[in-house]
Amino acid sequence: MVPPAATAEAKTSQAQGLGAVGTSDAPATKDPARDTILTPRFYTTDFDAMAAMDLRPNEVELEAICEEFRKDYNRHHFVRNEEFDGAADQLDPKTRQVFVEFLEQSCTSEFSGFLLYKELSRRIKDKNPLLAECFAHMARDEARHAGFLNKSMSDFGLQLDLGFLTANKAYTFFKPKFIFYATYLSEKIGYWRYIAIYRHLEQHPESKIFPIFNFFENWCQDENRHGDFFDALMKAQPDTVRGLRARLWCRFFLLAVFATMYVRDVARKEFYEALGLDAREYDKLVIAKTNETSARVFPVVLNVDHPKFYIRLERLVSNNDALAATDASHAPGVVKVLRKLPYWAANGIEMAKLFLMAPIRSDAFQPAIR
Repeated sequence: MVPPAATAEAKTSQAQGLGAVGTSDAPATKDPARDTILTPRFYTTDFDAMAAMDLRPNEVELEAICEEFRKDYNRHHFVRNEEFDGAADQLDPKTRQVFVEFLEQSCTSEFSGFLLYKELSRRIKDKNPLLAECFAHMARDEARHAGFLNKSMSDFGLQLDLGFLTANKAYTFFKPKFIFYATYLSEKIGYWRYIAIYRHLEQHPESKIFPIFNFFENWCQDENRHGDFFDALMKAQPDTVRGLRARLWCRFFLLAVFATMYVRDVARKEFYEALGLDAREYDKLVIAKTNETSARVFPVVLNVDHPKFYIRLERLVSNNDALAATDASHAPGVVKVLRKLPYWAANGIEMAKLFLMAPIRSDAFQPAIR
C-alpha cells in the first residue's frame, strides 16, 4: 500500500534543487513539481459508460487476464534489503538531483494510475464485476509501485504527500476509449522503458547508481500485464480499434506519447547519462519497441523509421528549450507570453506534420500476429 506522507511539521524550507531536506527516518514533504505539458497527469472518466460496457466479445481473454492478476506474482517482490542502506549517500549532488526528479515523476505517474483504477473499481463493482476486479488488482499494483518509489525518495530525506496530490492535483477528463488508448500506451511504454534500463545495467553494473533498478525486471511485468488487459478490453469494444476514427485516434495518441517522452527525456538527459545511457538512443529503442507492440491491437502505427520523424522531434526539443529559457528569464509575464508564441506555433506545426506522415497499417506491419 502507499505509505503515509510526512506530516506538515516535517516540512522544511527548500532552496533551489533539493535544498534543505529531512532525513531518511523523518523525511520532509516535497512540494509537488509545477504542472507542465510534460508532467504526469491525473485522469477521470465516464464511470457510467465504463460500467455499461459489454465484455462478451472478448470475455474469455479478460477472465484469463484477471486470473493472472489474482495470482499476484509480485506480492513479495517489493521488499527492500540492506543494499539500500547508505546508497543515497554515495551519489554526488548533481546525480542526486536528477535521480530524485526521476523518482518524483515516476511516483506521481504510478500514483495517478492507482487513483484512476481504484476509483473505477469502486464505481463499477456492482454493474460490471469482472471489469471492476481487474481494475482493483491493477490499483493494487500501482499503489505498490508508488509506495516503493516514495520510500526510495525518503532515502534522500524527501517524500511526496500523496494525500495532498489526491486532493489538489487537477484531473483531466477523458472518455473511456481515450483512457484505453492512453493507459495502454503508458503501460506498454513503461514495460519497454524498465526492461531496457534493466538489461543495460545487467551489462554495465558499474552504472547502477541505486538498488531500485534491481527490481525493474519483475516490476515491468506488472506494466506488461496491465497493457495486455487494455489490449483485451479494446478488443471487447471493437469500435475503439476499427474504422477511420479509431485509426486517427490511435495515430494521435501514439504521437502524443512518443513526442512527450522524447522531449521530456532529452530535457533530463543527465539522468540517463548517470546510468551510462544516451537519452536519445534509449528513447529511439523504446519508441520502436512500443510502436511494434502497439501493432498487436491498434489498426495503424507510426512510421518511426521515416527519415524526418526524429528531425521533427528534435525541433520540438529545440523549441522546448527556448520556452524553458523564456520561463527562466526575468521578463514580465506578458512579455514572456509574447516571446513564447512563435515557439508554441512552431511546435503545433511540427506536431501537425508528424501526425500527417503516412502511418503503417498494422496488418502489414505484423502479418504473422494479425
